Amino acid sequence: MDNHDLDLYWKTVVDTIQEGVMIVNPEGVIISINQAFEEITGYRQDEILGRPCSTLNCSSCELVRNEVSCHWCVMFKRGQLKKQKCSLIRKDGQAVNILKNASVLKDRKGEVIGAVETITDITDLIEKEAQIEIYKKELDSEDRFHGIIGISASMQHMFELIENAAQSDAPVIIYGESGTGKELAARAIHKAGVRKKGPYIKVNCASLNESLLESELFGHVKGAFTGAHRSREGRFEASAGGDIFLDEIGDLPLSTQVKLLRVLEEKVVERVGDQQPIKVDVRIISATNRDLADLIRKGKFREDFFYRINVIPIKIPPLRERLEDIPLLAQSFFNRISLKSSKKIQGISNQALDLLMKYHWPGNVRELKSAFEFAFVSCKSSMISPEHLPGTIVSPGALSMPREEIPDIADIKNSA
Repeated sequence: MDNHDLDLYWKTVVDTIQEGVMIVNPEGVIISINQAFEEITGYRQDEILGRPCSTLNCSSCELVRNEVSCHWCVMFKRGQLKKQKCSLIRKDGQAVNILKNASVLKDRKGEVIGAVETITDITDLIEKEAQIEIYKKELDSEDRFHGIIGISASMQHMFELIENAAQSDAPVIIYGESGTGKELAARAIHKAGVRKKGPYIKVNCASLNESLLESELFGHVKGAFTGAHRSREGRFEASAGGDIFLDEIGDLPLSTQVKLLRVLEEKVVERVGDQQPIKVDVRIISATNRDLADLIRKGKFREDFFYRINVIPIKIPPLRERLEDIPLLAQSFFNRISLKSSKKIQGISNQALDLLMKYHWPGNVRELKSAFEFAFVSCKSSMISPEHLPGTIVSPGALSMPREEIPDIADIKNSA
């Protein structure tokens, strides 16, 4: 294999790598580039070879005015550059964020004969970093309370109740329609409370049948039922020193309510299949979207149990009663989804936001989040418009709220 063949192989290798490669002579004249360099800069070989590398307007270039040295670029003095973030200007005038590495080339005598530079396009990475920074600032913003967003008077009142409840050890019950964020409120009580260093355990009371639910809550001993091959501690034991969140407590069977009543009164549990009481130090936080008073009248909920769990009641207002929070929630969901999406969507149009303000939101905050997930899938442009929203929001039946009830809102421009 002669030198000509080696040169061909070398060019194939250089053109295969994704980083742009540029070789300049000591005067900074570009004498060689690879295909990736052409793609990143927009310059073809016949357009850039023979031109000074200053053509690229790299933001990190430093000119050294030294009459003695011919090495006009500071990189020639340093010998190399490593992982330097900067930008250059493409042929079409657009700026490209790059990561640059460079090294001086010397001959066998140690004389400088040029330099080689590699560039990596990190524009997408820089954009993601900017989005993450926006997201961090959003998390620290004053309209958030332990992850819950709201500036409305009703939400501010709820935040105050949560703060007060967090300092108590009494049972708390959270009322709210489906999708209002009851679990977020429960977690906020834990994080703001005296038990925040302890465990936080969640149990969905509607997801298990009666026997499995009791085993889940109180644990069981080996042989207590078919399949109980070993003893297992329950969620109450696992929550020792912390909080247990009983979601959908309105769906608890009456028999389980009786056992939970003993837990509240005596601070003990008994594993299924055992009569040995186990002391537990747990604060109960419960939640429901049902009318417990109506369930009591129907004999489906124990009145004595109700009074034990209803010590500190907190009601989360539905989204239709706090319309001024919708722009904040919309921006938050937009930013969150933008971080995970590859689409270059810049924001939501005023027309789309107006529709969100008119809608009655039966699914509350959860439905609003789903609406943005849908919009990101259907949007093919730079802005989310009415046609990108779910049909239930833009249909005539959804626009039943009188326009005069809608407050004036400022133009919202979400950029991520």
